[in-house]
Amino acid sequence: MTAVVGINLGHDGGAALVTSDGVVAIGEERLNRARYSPGWESALLYCLRAAGLTLDGIDLVAVSGLGHTLPDPERVGLHHLAPVPVLAVDHHLAHAYTAYCLGPAEEATVLVVDGAANGGDTETYYAATPDGIHRLGGNPPHRPRAAGIGATYEAFTNWLGWHEQEAGKTMALAAYGDPHAYPEPLFEVAGSAVRGRLTATHGRGVAELSLATGWDFGPFGSRGGDPRGIDAAAYLQAQTEAALCSLVLGVVAETGLPDLCFAGGVALNCVAADRVRRLPGVASYFAPPPASDRGQALGCALWAWHRLTGELPRRPLAADSFGRSYRDAEIEAALRRDPRSGLVERRHAPFVWRRESSIAVTAAQLVADGRLVGWLQGGSELGPRALGRRSILADPRGRAAADALNTRVKHREPFRPFAPAVLADHAADWFDLDVPSPFMLLAPPALPYLSAGISGVLHIDGTARVQTVEHDQPLAAVLAEFQRLTGVPLVLNTSFNDREPIVETPAHALATFQDTDLDALCLGPYLVEKPHLP
Repeated sequence: MTAVVGINLGHDGGAALVTSDGVVAIGEERLNRARYSPGWESALLYCLRAAGLTLDGIDLVAVSGLGHTLPDPERVGLHHLAPVPVLAVDHHLAHAYTAYCLGPAEEATVLVVDGAANGGDTETYYAATPDGIHRLGGNPPHRPRAAGIGATYEAFTNWLGWHEQEAGKTMALAAYGDPHAYPEPLFEVAGSAVRGRLTATHGRGVAELSLATGWDFGPFGSRGGDPRGIDAAAYLQAQTEAALCSLVLGVVAETGLPDLCFAGGVALNCVAADRVRRLPGVASYFAPPPASDRGQALGCALWAWHRLTGELPRRPLAADSFGRSYRDAEIEAALRRDPRSGLVERRHAPFVWRRESSIAVTAAQLVADGRLVGWLQGGSELGPRALGRRSILADPRGRAAADALNTRVKHREPFRPFAPAVLADHAADWFDLDVPSPFMLLAPPALPYLSAGISGVLHIDGTARVQTVEHDQPLAAVLAEFQRLTGVPLVLNTSFNDREPIVETPAHALATFQDTDLDALCLGPYLVEKPHLP
């Protein structure tokens, strides 16, 4: 059996394994429980065990990492993988493989936009066909990395007081500000070339722009607490959307391929993505759920398969479920506090559990009753969005459940919205959405006359980061039963975590359940509850 491995050496480290039988992939943070962490050893072991393989069964390892040069396997701790051959992959090319190989289009323009890559790349575009993925161009040579769209977004995010990987907070905050608060464009786009105003990365770049222009972006680290910072977020978001739309039109015109595949961290900006996919020059739009560096290892593995076999591995994605599933016996071991399950022993909050005849029906009734429900089913998602496999579910019909969720479990900034999961064949009845959105990467507006009925999942501007759910997905049965009970075919769906990475194992889920004020937990077919609740 042919088997190849991909490894990401940068932040959001992880590993992926592609074989003739399928794909398994996971981020290191899901296992070591440290957000955005580099590393790959635990992830690689996870993938090998899931596939029943050892290193002796691996034909090729491909690695990527950040920096101006490609990673040297001998200098980054990979020499002990011998005798397996280890090759380096360009960072943006790895992104391009996830964008095209997981997408539906036979021929496509592939655009990669992120903070930085090998050689300082920030925007790169390719023509992709079954014959291969060919780079056509990118940002101008010798241009400062800080001038790129992704690096600029990271810099403002850092100025506002957040980790540069928390750009979603900036995007959420932007809806509250004035996008016209500053008089001049932040980017110039000419065809496929982008030039931004920043000359330094991180908060320093924003400070220097403020000094040069006299524009007041508020104090460093305002975290949404200063109106000038809120306006800065709105300005940044509007300028990013405008630049991306111009760039996409330019590169699509150059390639002559109107189907667009988009990857890199900027592809997670679902507000901008919803504008891009509606452009008149874009025939279809796809972004992979692990569009950021969480997908780097998978992109490397797909590249390695192509390199080794000559076959470009087209695997159109129906679900973001690259993790392994857990058997009932493994779930019961965690529930019985078996040390081998990995349960953290310091957590001793009482609970009771039982097997349900239909866990989906039970979960829907709990949500309809206003309960906050943890939900672990099947293999975990690789991307940053919980899509019905490692989720927390709540009632979307008003603010009560959403506010309780934020107060008791998630502890997020009040300006950040929660998202809806909706049955795919009902999505157009509730949202301005005429395409599938299975990976929660588009933010269309809700239909105005229905907005009041689902206020728990709408942003202040009336948009929602929608996930459409097909009937063969684990969450579909919950949605169908919730619709039967309430008339509403959607629920609030957010990631199963507090401030830690999203849970992976049943033991992780049980630990988070015990550490927070979740009311119930659905682990496979088992219902877990806290006995003090009525």
